[in-house]
Amino acid sequence: MNHRIFSVLAFLVSVSLSTACGPAAHTANSGNGAAPTKELKLAFVTNNASDYWTIARKGVEKADAELTDVTVQFKLPGQGTAAEQKGIIDDLVSAGINGIAIRPVDPDNQPQLINDTAKKALVITQDSDAPNSDRALYIGTDNVSAGRQAGELVKEALPNGGKIMVFVGKSDARNAKERFQGLKEALQGSKVEIIDIRTDDTDRARAKTNAADALVKYPDIAAMVGLWSYNGPAILNAVKDAGKTGSIKIVCFDEEDETLAGVKSGAIFGTVVQQPYEFGHQAITRMARYLGGDKSVIPASKQMFVPTLVVQKGNVDQFSAKLRALRGRA
Repeated sequence: MNHRIFSVLAFLVSVSLSTACGPAAHTANSGNGAAPTKELKLAFVTNNASDYWTIARKGVEKADAELTDVTVQFKLPGQGTAAEQKGIIDDLVSAGINGIAIRPVDPDNQPQLINDTAKKALVITQDSDAPNSDRALYIGTDNVSAGRQAGELVKEALPNGGKIMVFVGKSDARNAKERFQGLKEALQGSKVEIIDIRTDDTDRARAKTNAADALVKYPDIAAMVGLWSYNGPAILNAVKDAGKTGSIKIVCFDEEDETLAGVKSGAIFGTVVQQPYEFGHQAITRMARYLGGDKSVIPASKQMFVPTLVVQKGNVDQFSAKLRALRGRA
């Protein structure tokens, strides 16, 4: 009899311990009287504090408001360094974060950070991918496709062809390489000739100098393409200073204020813009659903591409109004 009692007690203790120590699945509280569940702690971590992330924050806040039993932190590294970002992520992990959406500062050199974090929390990358890491999902732009869109704009701006110069901060950065690849693919077989690609190492002053020098060295240049957000305004100002507004076609990326003003005036032919609002909203929503047990939110490809949009003179006012609303401006 004593042996039977001991066996039953041992079984009950083992079940209790396995339940306490095993991973607890989170189920969103539906408010229908179900037992309360553990609150999920999620975070969205950017690579810097630029105004670009104001739009992503709106998407994060929208998802946070829609979800029950979820709290979300939005983190912006003020200095934009990999070391600073690592410190933020380490602090989040120490505080028991369940899921983190990271925009890696240096995707090619941060797989170890992502891998270490993924052992303790769900990790997805957003805006820029680190495909060689253990991240569960990438949410962001298909930069090759975006480059093709820029190429189509160039062909539209130069129906008879012509010589173009391309500008970017770092040509070996993943998004730069992919955008340039897409641009070349779109221009293949056309009468458009790419002279070269010039880099500025993220120096805005140098970006403008590069454009100004190209205008002098290649007087027959027909168009200029900027692959990073600040390249558009840099090219625009160089073209204005040279007195060639309108005669030199400009195609660029993103939605800096000067870029949109240039599109509105006709000085910039068009810009390809991303949708960071969707990065924020989709990242938080999908992490919450995945941690709640819905594994279908992560496709087999482990990639979710958010389409880029083309903004030209015909739709710039509508786009700008929407952008102001997302940024909280009048």
